[in-house]
Amino acid sequence: MLSGLKRLEYRGYDSAGVALVTPAGDLETAKKAGKLSALTDELAANPLPNAQTGIGHTRWATHGGPTDLNAHPHLADGGKLALIHNGIIENFAQLKRDLTADGVEFQSETDTEVAAAQLAKNFQSTGDLTQAMRVTATQLEGAFTLLAVHADAPGQVVAARRNSPLVIGLGEGENFLGSDVAAFIDYTRTAVEIGQDQVVTITPDSVVITDNDGNEVDGVEYQVDWDAAAAEKGGFPSFMDKEIHDQPQAVADTLLGRLDIDGKLTLDEMHIDETVLKTIDKIIVIACGTAAYAGQVAKYAIEHWCRVPVEVELAHEFRYRDPVVNEKTLVVAISQSGETMDTTMAVRHARQQGAKVIAICNTFGSTIPRESDAALYTHAGPEIAVASTKAFLSQVVACYLLGLYLAQLRGNKFRDEITTILEELQTIPEKVQSILDNGKQQVQALAQRNQDVGSVLFLGRHVGFPVAMEGALKLKELAYIHAEGFAAGELKHGPIALIDDGQLVIIVVPSKRGRDSLHAKVISNIQEVRARGANTVVIAEEGDEEVREFASEVIYVPQTTTLMAPLLTTVPLQIFAMELATAKGLDVDQPRNLAKSVTVE
Repeated sequence: MLSGLKRLEYRGYDSAGVALVTPAGDLETAKKAGKLSALTDELAANPLPNAQTGIGHTRWATHGGPTDLNAHPHLADGGKLALIHNGIIENFAQLKRDLTADGVEFQSETDTEVAAAQLAKNFQSTGDLTQAMRVTATQLEGAFTLLAVHADAPGQVVAARRNSPLVIGLGEGENFLGSDVAAFIDYTRTAVEIGQDQVVTITPDSVVITDNDGNEVDGVEYQVDWDAAAAEKGGFPSFMDKEIHDQPQAVADTLLGRLDIDGKLTLDEMHIDETVLKTIDKIIVIACGTAAYAGQVAKYAIEHWCRVPVEVELAHEFRYRDPVVNEKTLVVAISQSGETMDTTMAVRHARQQGAKVIAICNTFGSTIPRESDAALYTHAGPEIAVASTKAFLSQVVACYLLGLYLAQLRGNKFRDEITTILEELQTIPEKVQSILDNGKQQVQALAQRNQDVGSVLFLGRHVGFPVAMEGALKLKELAYIHAEGFAAGELKHGPIALIDDGQLVIIVVPSKRGRDSLHAKVISNIQEVRARGANTVVIAEEGDEEVREFASEVIYVPQTTTLMAPLLTTVPLQIFAMELATAKGLDVDQPRNLAKSVTVE
């Protein structure tokens, strides 16, 4: 259990705990605030008895602070029932009032303890843990995955899922439940999807899935195509460092096997009729954080290739502004985990309005691709570090594949034009590797020299603008300093007031090549900030000597086409954020206040 929790610690690391049911029917628990190591130390000092049934949890605090008392598992039914929970119970206050009136006393500030008490109440009525869980799930409002054990039901774990991730692992003489297959990848690669509003009961020899009415349902079984080694650091000092170095392979894997025997592009799971895709008149990309910036990059390419207007929406704002969505709208939902709650709810809203939805995701069997009409998987392998790196590049590549697929289908591009673009995409892994091999030390030295900087501004034009925003986000996530990405053309409209002596400004410079090059305009922007005392670091393509005159330092990346440039210019910004945070002594894998998957809305 501890090894599984270690693999899941990227989801939450404010506290951790376990509950075991012994063969004698005793329930034993241990939990500690802080990272998982605090629990491990506690168990080393005070071991629990041997057991064959247990549940464990790593927490990211929502209701109640990260304390020992608020850590999961939470107990009820006189200490015989233990429950863990991901998500938020929205009607916990009313339930708590009712339970308090019944004489229940609460020890924590969490909504989870309320769910435990409600489950215990239903268990006392039904005498069956599975039936009690089904009743409880219908009484709770919000997003949740619940796992419970009871001393009177040894050899049994019961779980319920609504709007929060849960997957089954099938073993031999053992079965598993986890928020991610990484939890049990050491023991089995055979997994089963669990649908919305379903309850599952596992024993060492059986798995039974039912709906909330008690009807048995079949889960979808699949094989995990990566092993435990893929979730380890592989000799790198951090998961983030490893994942940055994984990017050449991640891009290559996202591109792999996309052409059929006739040389036409195909996607993973396309269940949308081609005639529908030919008639769409608007594309809306919905995503959050890094995924949204990947969508911003994709907007330039898809509009250019397909001549269809593309909007990029933050998923958590999408359904609350009454968006114009209909059967001629294609919604593209981007999520590394496939469990981002804001994006999940936006997908549901879009489908209710008649739109078709294509999911771009890295996690097979997760909620968003399951609830979409089609899926395009990035095949980038597990991403453990909280701050996304290889997810960003693979999402951009996947969006480009989707754009080319639509251009092919709608007749916007000839076959040879698509082939030329795909050939350029195929060169990207080698070029990313070149940056890692030849440029990392320079960026590392730059970060170490600037470890005391208090603010960094990023500038870009065209596809360089979302790259600038992504660079700023990485620095905020990892180094906890002010950072902001601007469209370089906006400087004179206000942001230039921020420039003072010594202000660090990182500029993503577009290529000089191309019909409508913005190179000269961005050079002017560099001159403007340099004249006001800025320290200018320029990301430019190899061979661009003109920028040297205006830059305090130039970081070169290999040449490529305009639309492919973000796949290269982003990489030095990822390294800079990681190395600056490392120089400050910060944990780049688990930045404060953040969780890998935002599974609450």
